[in-house]
Amino acid sequence: MLTVTTLNLNGIRSAASKGLADWVAAAAPDLLCVQELKAQPQDLAGRFETLAGLRGYFHCAARKGYSGVGIYSRHEPSDVVVGIGVPEFDDEGRYVELRFDTPAHKRSVVSVYFPSGSSGDERQQAKFRFLDEIAPQLAQLAATRECLVCGDVNIAHTEKDLKNWRSNQKNSGFLPEERAWMTRLLADGAWVDVYRRLYPDAGEEGYTWWSNRGQAWAKNVGWRIDYHLATPGWAAAARDAAIYKAQRFSDHAPLTVTYALGL
Repeated sequence: MLTVTTLNLNGIRSAASKGLADWVAAAAPDLLCVQELKAQPQDLAGRFETLAGLRGYFHCAARKGYSGVGIYSRHEPSDVVVGIGVPEFDDEGRYVELRFDTPAHKRSVVSVYFPSGSSGDERQQAKFRFLDEIAPQLAQLAATRECLVCGDVNIAHTEKDLKNWRSNQKNSGFLPEERAWMTRLLADGAWVDVYRRLYPDAGEEGYTWWSNRGQAWAKNVGWRIDYHLATPGWAAAARDAAIYKAQRFSDHAPLTVTYALGL
């Protein structure tokens, strides 16, 4: 069995101060995909290169205190791919891929952090550009290897995926164009939304992010924007998923899926 967790940290130092390492040690995932490190390589060195016995592989943003992704792994990868080859987004530290290739199979695990467009039109346009750039790359991945993409996609796909869907139809994260992009990604069968495959009727129990405004957490006014997206063979191995809410490490909750496969 392979256990994989994804979590937007909203700052690795902040999450660490809230007990992240102890939880990871207890939960014992094989891979932990993280987003929003908000740290530079020098901040990670000597402190966060490993976490609860897992070795970290990172893609940091050029800008201090911004974005950044990583994967902590119990298994040694055969290769590490950093970035998508587009300077605008590679400077923001949004993609790291670990490859686990053997003579018998080719498998990848990706940690990705899609841009948010909530701060205004400029960032929303950047988000649309990112969607345009990442789509063919995901298609290429799916065509050449079994792959699991984990991360904060910053898109709630359907009305089941956020509490106040009616009032958010003109807001970033639930725009028709963003939702249509997700529909296209999943439509041809190359990619599977693993949580939704396991729990097709899940509503508010599936939320993974809550605004810090008002009493969103207390009232469970949330969004499901953190995903495991898998190629069909990988997705078929999914056995169960859990969203951990007993502790809060950031404004997101860890999403863990167990797969009946090995690397």
